[in-house]
Amino acid sequence: MGRKSLYDANTFPLLAEKYARDGLNDREISKKLGISKATLYVWQNEFPDFSDAIKRGKAPVDIKIENALHKRAEGFYYDEKHTEVKIVNGQPRPAVVKTVRKYVPGDVGAQAFWLKNRNPKQWRDRHDYVKHNPIEDERLPVEFDTLPEDILNQIADHYQSIQSQKDE
Repeated sequence: MGRKSLYDANTFPLLAEKYARDGLNDREISKKLGISKATLYVWQNEFPDFSDAIKRGKAPVDIKIENALHKRAEGFYYDEKHTEVKIVNGQPRPAVVKTVRKYVPGDVGAQAFWLKNRNPKQWRDRHDYVKHNPIEDERLPVEFDTLPEDILNQIADHYQSIQSQKDE
């Protein structure tokens, strides 16, 4: 018989949700709870309320970051306040507060990250290329008259073996 679990159904889901909402990752949440990361995962599998609490806590933070990434990828405008100071009788005094509209252009890194994650088949870094065999692919022109005779014989033998395999 194993050791009794330290899990407290009244406390741990609330704490875990709070830590997740604060932006902590699983390792940091487990450390704050005084348990190992492995135990955190065991508890998530064993106690649905605990797992749901962590998901509830992470959801608003994830949405906030997704929105910030989206905004950064597209570019955005923001207003910046500038206070002009006048010197009156040798003392600085705020004179005029101006609002200046500024633009931050879209970030290529954020755009690439967004596209790779939203449409990985089209935007992933690694692509699987089809290798063509010029002997089997009639669409690729081969100028046979420029090839040495021994290569031509090898091609002919290979072609005959392919034909005999097709006939079988």
